[in-house]
Amino acid sequence: MSVDTQARRRRLEPDARRGQILACAVRLFGERPYVDVSTTDVAREAGVARGLINHYFGTKKNLYLEVIRVMVTVPEVAVAQLPVGDRRTRVEASVVWFLDTVSRHRTSWLAAVTVGGMSHDQDVARVLREAEEVAADSVLVAVGLADVTAHREELRGMIRAYGALATAAAREWLQRDALDRDQVHLLLTTTLVTIVEQVFTAVVEATEAVSAGD
Repeated sequence: MSVDTQARRRRLEPDARRGQILACAVRLFGERPYVDVSTTDVAREAGVARGLINHYFGTKKNLYLEVIRVMVTVPEVAVAQLPVGDRRTRVEASVVWFLDTVSRHRTSWLAAVTVGGMSHDQDVARVLREAEEVAADSVLVAVGLADVTAHREELRGMIRAYGALATAAAREWLQRDALDRDQVHLLLTTTLVTIVEQVFTAVVEATEAVSAGD
């Protein structure tokens, strides 16, 4: 073991060490399929004893689930830092944040959303579902509809569908090179504003008209 590695082990606090392990796992699982990454690989990359992986995360699968969660879940700070302004301004800022994030972590994000080799795992599916709900909550805050109660399920359904579009559009840019960033930005910004200001309103009016007719 090198002197640098020994010093790193001594000076890191528990939260920082856990974050260091997680960052290395994000990188490795982004570069290789789940089956090709071992806890020994992660420990070596992070410069820690393998036992610390178990201490902080339990099993390799739990570590992998945490990697996916980190890559696909919108952090609270991203919502808190949205600018004060009209809806269009906040939507623009939200889309910029999303595109900046997925491009900065391109390899790891793509690996997380495609979950190669683990797509049918129930725990992976649960983490992805939870991330969808967090993303929906974040978008509703961004567009100023967090407190809407009437027709809320329809609204959330539309926002979850938008989330799927955002993921697909980012993949068309990052993975398939079919769209460029400006095109994806225009698609996502215009679509979200349209959903909120036109589609949701039309759905509510149609639903209420049917109810009134009954």
